[in-house]
Amino acid sequence: MNNTLSFDYIVPGDDFTRAGEASSDVKHKLKQIGYDPDAIRRVAIAMYEGEINMVIHAGGGKAHVEISPEKIEMILADHGPGIRDIDLAMREGYSTAPDNVRALGFGAGMGMSNMKKCSDTMEIDTKVGKGTTLHMTVLAKKKQ
Repeated sequence: MNNTLSFDYIVPGDDFTRAGEASSDVKHKLKQIGYDPDAIRRVAIAMYEGEINMVIHAGGGKAHVEISPEKIEMILADHGPGIRDIDLAMREGYSTAPDNVRALGFGAGMGMSNMKKCSDTMEIDTKVGKGTTLHMTVLAKKKQ
């Protein structure tokens, strides 16, 4: 028997009013299933940061989430401009967000580092001009 649940989401680009819908839905599902609060918090932050990056930088994308008893896997893929320098993008405070996005309170340069901190594993597959795919995993146990 397969104990894995999977969900797919479309993340619209340039629409800050809908940014965070997927991470909120996953957070709600994890609460219903009974995962521990720390795992839920980490998943919600990592996924939200990924969604915001897709909204700001990539014109949107897709998110795929698999929830199993042992872990939550998140795959966020876009067809945006890609990341030219991953090490620089991972540096706290570094941002390529335009001024109009910063004026909204986004683009502080903490997204990539927050995703890394909240994930047990994080892999970045990016090609300049083609897009970026993030694979993040949070290990978790359900509450007993």
